[in-house]
Amino acid sequence: MAGRPDKGLALEIEIANLSDLDLAELKRRWLTLYACPVPKFFRREHLIRALAHRMQIAAYGDLKPSTKRLLRSIVDSVRAGNEEGIGFGPRIKPGTKLIRTWQDKTYIVVALDEGFEWQGTRYRSLSEIARAITGTRWNGLVFFGIKPRPAGNKNALKHRESANA
Repeated sequence: MAGRPDKGLALEIEIANLSDLDLAELKRRWLTLYACPVPKFFRREHLIRALAHRMQIAAYGDLKPSTKRLLRSIVDSVRAGNEEGIGFGPRIKPGTKLIRTWQDKTYIVVALDEGFEWQGTRYRSLSEIARAITGTRWNGLVFFGIKPRPAGNKNALKHRESANA
């Protein structure tokens, strides 16, 4: 290993040198790495970034298929205008107990692999449980203190007062 440059450093240098290459050499590298011609709409900047990305994949490996599926689903959700569907809420490990006191009564909810359990009944979401407890619509993550209340919520003080009543 002595005398051999660090793989990461060598890759960084090679990527940094891409911008010094002429267009013909960049296209040759593309053909080698992608085994197809460069798309006609690609500008030089995009070409360099794509080459750098492919070089990193060759050196370190690609994303797992599950990660690629997640990224594809995020793109699809955003394109459809459904940013709520992205699903980047907090992850609650199965077995976690969520405890909430509401109007002098303590409620205990257990996180399951899929959904939650409260009083021997399974629920798909914490919001369903929060609604069952309070009789009003709540964001379950906010109700159980996992996610902060949105700033500027007009009802925040009212909910805080009724929760402590």
